[in-house]
Parts: sequence; structure tokens; C-alpha cells
Amino acid sequence: MQSIPVDTARLGVLRCAIAPEAKISNPETQEVKRDRDGNPVWTVAVTVRQDRRRISVIEIAVSGQPKGIEEGQVVKVTGLTAFMWSMGDRHGVSFRADAVTPVTGPVHAKGGDA
Repeated sequence: MQSIPVDTARLGVLRCAIAPEAKISNPETQEVKRDRDGNPVWTVAVTVRQDRRRISVIEIAVSGQPKGIEEGQVVKVTGLTAFMWSMGDRHGVSFRADAVTPVTGPVHAKGGDA
């Protein structure tokens, strides 16, 4: 699986679309997925809007429960990496970050985004 670092400074304002949720590895048992170190993995859905283009939503996996994040809140994503994957005839891009944290104070949009 190829990993690609993502420059979040070029993504405009990032907002939480869906509050952090534990990532389930087994829907039948509701077992929470764990990273290599045994920490629970959480996902945060984040809206991305760049240069007044349409809004995209990406789900970002992060180790440990992100604190203080609510839907609609502006967030900072640290260490974002994209992973290309394929399984049989399915393929896509997954995202993982070192941290997703709330932004406090005024937000200055780049390129007119808000």
C-alpha cells in the first residue's frame, strides 16, 4: 500500500462533518479496530473545500479518541497521509492522521473559503 503525505495547508478550512466515532473492525461483535500499538482507532469525517470548489467529505482514521471535537467545528489535522488501496475489483483512497484537534479562536479562510 503506497502512502502519500498530504499538505493540509492547501486544503482550505477543514470542518468536522461527523463527530469522532470508534472504528468497528467486526460489525457482529462490535469490536473496535486497534492500531499496531493496541490503541483504539477512531474516525472523524471532515469536509474539505478548496478554492471555492465543491465540498468533499473524507473520513480520517486516528489512533485514540479525539477530544473536544463537535460537528460543524473547524479542526486542525496533523500528519495527514493518504493510502491507495485495492481489494479485488474495489479500490480507493483512505486517510490517516497523527491527530485531529479543535481550532479555537478566529478562523481565517484561504482563498475565500469559510
